[in-house]
Amino acid sequence: MNRNENGLLYGPDDKVSYTQSGFLGLQHVLAMDVYVAPLIMAGLLSMTLAQKTGFLQAAFIAAGIGTILQTKFFMKLPVSQGPSFVPVGAVAGVYLANGGVHGGMATVLGSLVVGSLLLVILGVSGVFQKIINLLVPAIVGGTIITCVGLSLLPGALNDNIFHAGGNVNTNIIIAASTAAVMLLAIILSVRVPQLKKVLKVSSIVIALIAGSIVATAMGKFDWTPVQKAAWFALPQYTSLHYGLHFSLPAILTFVVIYMVLTTETTGTWFAMSAVTGEKITDKQWNRGIIGEGLSCLISALLGATPMTGYSTNAGVVSVTGVASKRVFVSAGIWFMVLGFCGKLSAFLAAVPAPVIGGVYSIICVVIMLNGLNVIRNLATSDSAIYVIGIPIVLTMAVVLVPSKVVSEAPQMIQYLLGSPITIGAISAILMNLFMSKSSKQTVKKSETAADSDTSVEATAGR
Repeated sequence: MNRNENGLLYGPDDKVSYTQSGFLGLQHVLAMDVYVAPLIMAGLLSMTLAQKTGFLQAAFIAAGIGTILQTKFFMKLPVSQGPSFVPVGAVAGVYLANGGVHGGMATVLGSLVVGSLLLVILGVSGVFQKIINLLVPAIVGGTIITCVGLSLLPGALNDNIFHAGGNVNTNIIIAASTAAVMLLAIILSVRVPQLKKVLKVSSIVIALIAGSIVATAMGKFDWTPVQKAAWFALPQYTSLHYGLHFSLPAILTFVVIYMVLTTETTGTWFAMSAVTGEKITDKQWNRGIIGEGLSCLISALLGATPMTGYSTNAGVVSVTGVASKRVFVSAGIWFMVLGFCGKLSAFLAAVPAPVIGGVYSIICVVIMLNGLNVIRNLATSDSAIYVIGIPIVLTMAVVLVPSKVVSEAPQMIQYLLGSPITIGAISAILMNLFMSKSSKQTVKKSETAADSDTSVEATAGR
């Protein structure tokens, strides 16, 4: 599938100017809430202000290095790395169980190092690609992409708008204004061909700027942290400061976490593959998991949380039509600049949640529709309804499950319940395994019955 059929202005291997790639790379960074997971984690660990700043800096730098590694050398798809929300509870639990401020962080980082090395071994051995080929055919991949978009949408609305603090009516006005500007830019790019490139590729930045102006006018943008932040600062709290300590129970805990992260990242890769029309080869699967392991290893050594591929970027690519790998390398460079430049990282962290939510919610819908597009183009049978439907139900169930139920569940179950994408992916894989035999038989029967009124293509809704 070429880039024109995918609605792309620039494909993964297309070159854009360095000025444009720098601008578009910043747009990806602004559309990602990479600072949220580290800030939540830092709060749970009761970090000092200096530790919290160092933690955030390390996360930015690790995201930048990981993004460049994956895009340029390993996965070789436009993929952006960022801190994952999945390990939040595990990091806090291991930290407190191993001395807290007296050595807890050393145990966390030591366990993260071991887990990341296991991911590298999984890719080097070639096992990962075999697992994907066996367990994740196209229908499962499309379902996972759909679940990714669905699982992110409630968070985009609740965490960033409805429950973001302050007056909810004000939050809705800011989010709606941001989304309206973004949609206006997209509509004009469709209606006015001369403005297509300019407005489509920059629609997200335009919306974020407009939303920030509205938020400032309504007193919701606090510029004080930006004014107080230093222009340049090195991260102080790395593994050299905390040290590394290895504990078997903690290592086993993070092995489970990394398996969950791997499932989450796989969904992101499927989403980007669907958006760009680039099929992922066997070598790319193995190289990708090596890159994932190295990203997490670098993050652990810097003293930050594990990295994962961000699904948000697939939605950004769909909206802007720009999938050039050069843009993602620029995003990686921007992440590192943010890691060393205190004022820039402070500005990004200060952008009000409703502004992010206004853009984020549209991006989530785009991701979901890309997954449905993958499924729509497949020849499916009646049993496929359950392969697609059950994971969607379970994904939404995990998103909506009361926090009291989660807190009362065993620790390992809590890790799974913390990642709706993982639940959706696992259930899609299992449903396909359980129903694959009958599915194949139905497809074969439909294909051979040329005079049948219920052909496979009709079932697929073509």
